[in-house]
Amino acid sequence: MAVESRRGLGRGLSALLGESEDETIVAEGRPASAGPGLEGAREIPIELIHRNPAQPRQHFSEAEIAELEESIRSTGVLQPILVRPSPSRAGEFEIVAGERRWRASQRAGLTVIPALVRELGDDRAYEIAIVENVQREDLNAMEEAKAYESLMGRMSYTQEQASKSVGKSRSHVANTLRLLQLPQGVQDHVLFGRLSAGHARAILACDDQETVAELVVAKGLSVRDTEALVRAKAAGPKKASGPRRASKDADTAALETDLEDALGMSVDIADRGGAGEVKIRYASLEQLDEICRRLTRA
Repeated sequence: MAVESRRGLGRGLSALLGESEDETIVAEGRPASAGPGLEGAREIPIELIHRNPAQPRQHFSEAEIAELEESIRSTGVLQPILVRPSPSRAGEFEIVAGERRWRASQRAGLTVIPALVRELGDDRAYEIAIVENVQREDLNAMEEAKAYESLMGRMSYTQEQASKSVGKSRSHVANTLRLLQLPQGVQDHVLFGRLSAGHARAILACDDQETVAELVVAKGLSVRDTEALVRAKAAGPKKASGPRRASKDADTAALETDLEDALGMSVDIADRGGAGEVKIRYASLEQLDEICRRLTRA
C-alpha cells in the first residue's frame, strides 16, 4: 500500500503540532512501524482509543456521522485522527482531534484506524482540539463561545492571543464570546441548532431576549426578520405602528428600502435639497464590522 501524503491541517494546527509541510502519514492497511510509546503515524486498534471528555464539540449530527460512515466504507479513512497517549489508561490513547472519524469508523466496522500520535499535555491538547474544530467549522456558535472562554481561562490568554491561536480575527472571538451573555434558554436554542449565530447576535440587541427567541423559533423567522423584529421592539409601539416615512418623498423612501435590503440594517436618509446625511443603525459588532468592510473594500 502506498504512503498517502498528509492532507493540510490548517496553518494554525500545523504550527501547534510543529509539523513540516512534507510530513507523510501511513495510509490505512500499512502495518505500524513505531512502538506503542513513540510519537508518529501508525494504525491503532480502535478499542485502544477513547474520546477526550474535555472535547470542545459535544454534539454530533447523526446525519453527518452516517454520511462519513458510508464514505469510510467506500474509500477508507483518508486522514488520520490525532491522539495522545492516554493520561489515565496505560497502553491506550485519547483523541485530540478527529472524534467524528473515529465514531464513523467504529460504525463502519473498522478494527484499526490511522492515527498521528503526539505527546501532549492537557492544556496543549485542549488548545489543539479547539483549533482543529474551529478551522474545520465543526463547532456550533455556542460550543465555539464556550471553547474560547475555556481556552482563555486555561491558558490565561487575552482575546488577542486567543484569536491568533485559533486563526480568527479578534472581533470574531469577541463577538462569539458575547453569546455567553444570552440567557441559558436562548443558548440552548443555539446549541441544538434551533437558532443560528446570526439569530443569536440579533437577539443580543434586545431586552426581552427569551421572549424574542421563543417567537423566532416558533415562527421560523430568518435572521433578517429577527433583526427587523428587534428594531421594531427597540422603536417602541408608537414608532413601530406609525407611518415610518410619512414626511419623506417616495424616491428617498425607496432608496432607504433598497439600502436596508442590501445591508440587512436600518437606514435613515435625511435629504435637504441635495445635501444631508445617511444613518445606518447596527445591532451588533459583527454588523459594524460588515459596514466597515463594505466601506473600505476596493
